[in-house]
Amino acid sequence: MRIDRLIAARLENLSRTRVKALIEAGEVVADGAVVRDPARIVHPGARITVRIPPPVAPTQPAASIPLKIIHEDEHLIVVNKQPGLVVHPAPGHREDTLVNALIAHCGDSLSGIGGVARPGIVHRLDRDTSGLLVVAKTDEAHIRLAAAISAREVERAYQAVCWKVPVPRAGRVDGAIGRHPRHRTRMAVVTRGGRAADTRYRTLFDVGGEVSLVECQLGTGRTHQVRVHMASLHCPLVGDTLYGRARTPPAKLDPSVSAQVADFPRQALHAYRLALTHPATGSPLSFEASPPRDFERLLTAMQAARKNPAPALDGTASKRHL
Repeated sequence: MRIDRLIAARLENLSRTRVKALIEAGEVVADGAVVRDPARIVHPGARITVRIPPPVAPTQPAASIPLKIIHEDEHLIVVNKQPGLVVHPAPGHREDTLVNALIAHCGDSLSGIGGVARPGIVHRLDRDTSGLLVVAKTDEAHIRLAAAISAREVERAYQAVCWKVPVPRAGRVDGAIGRHPRHRTRMAVVTRGGRAADTRYRTLFDVGGEVSLVECQLGTGRTHQVRVHMASLHCPLVGDTLYGRARTPPAKLDPSVSAQVADFPRQALHAYRLALTHPATGSPLSFEASPPRDFERLLTAMQAARKNPAPALDGTASKRHL
């Protein structure tokens, strides 16, 4: 069997990614010889030694960034991420991310996830997407949470405000997602070379068939998944210029809703619900978070227009489906 799979199976506190890194760093010896190929086949009777170095200090600096903490214990932390905050350091964002904020907040309680003492980012949200995010504080929690997400045992539900109304109003999108063949900064539903992606959705309500509030639940967690899948239904998110386009609200749309969607500065997407099994205690955890103010204002305007539809332009009673 492959040596990386064997080690990961025997040492349950190490992820396959961590095992691969240890092998490539020369920390694994099989029958007296250093192994650097994670795919190396080993046979019964082989003697394998794994050296696990102590975690090194984080390369990212701590940053005093306010965090909206929903839950925290010695194993994990759940935050309600504000829009505009990048999750992990990347070009252009080295010291102003959620990781930098977590290093400042958690201090010495963080474990050596991936060989580096830093917060264990198990899943991510786009910079301009708000909402709930769980972060591991120990190696064990990181491995178990990642496994639970992979096994689809973690519920992640989003509120999305979309242009138009999905057809059908509720359903499932299971199109694989990969790099767009021409626009490399974008993802797309692809027929080959992508990764399986599964989004279940249902329309909660719409305003005149022009904008709708849709709940999306993730079966998988691919890059830009909700944005890509809703765009594939010809219902891109309001404010999402990467997968949609700048739109002029139609004249028949309620003026208060038109004003909100015209000025919305980002994709209208909020991760509002998170439910999981605690990786250490086994107890169920469930959280919900209200959207930020800009999103709340948009929803309020949509709800008001839904209850008080504008009269039809020809003076007769409106027949719009709300």
